[in-house]
Amino acid sequence: MKRVLSTKRLSPAQKELILNSGVSLIEYDAIKIELLNFELPQTIDNAIFTSQNAVRSLLQKDSTTYKIGQCFCVGEKTAALLSENGQKVAKIAENGEKLSDFIQKTFKNERFYFFTGNLRGEDIPAIENKSENSIFELKTYKTTLNLMKFGQIFDKIMFFSPSGVISFSAANNFGDAIAVCIGSTTASEAKKHTNKIEVANTTTVESVIAKTVKTIFQND
Repeated sequence: MKRVLSTKRLSPAQKELILNSGVSLIEYDAIKIELLNFELPQTIDNAIFTSQNAVRSLLQKDSTTYKIGQCFCVGEKTAALLSENGQKVAKIAENGEKLSDFIQKTFKNERFYFFTGNLRGEDIPAIENKSENSIFELKTYKTTLNLMKFGQIFDKIMFFSPSGVISFSAANNFGDAIAVCIGSTTASEAKKHTNKIEVANTTTVESVIAKTVKTIFQND
């Protein structure tokens, strides 16, 4: 029986999608997220979100105490969470690099507030050095690694963030396992440890599962 490791605990519906394919599934949370209490200006013209966690942290605030003009985000689900809570989404990008490129090419002398975590990448902060726009970072959540050693071999490992890759690789070797990644940024981190990588078609958990299920028996 094929063995799959998920570096994120799945919902019952998500778990059913992969178990119905006849594989053995082990799951754990490779990272832990703590939403932080943070200060933000009353008025923000441009806000950047690259994670649903940053949006959830914002939602802890009294919505009458701030106003955001427009949001720029990575991922459809991040965008959906913003829209569902009354925010205007001006741009959705596949990853931080593409969002950074869009902002650099589209705006000049604008102020952007980046709602981020403690382990953020460099794509968004690089906007300030590469353009005439200003980036102000707001630390909205904290990511900590949940190290766990596995004494078995996996056929595929599902990764949902670069931090998840860092956490798993800190305690384990990839061996011959194929890393199925939620997006290109996560895949770039996985490439530091293996050349056996597959990338989901969209940046959703369901897409990672679909890619895993579709290709799990392709080499049989």
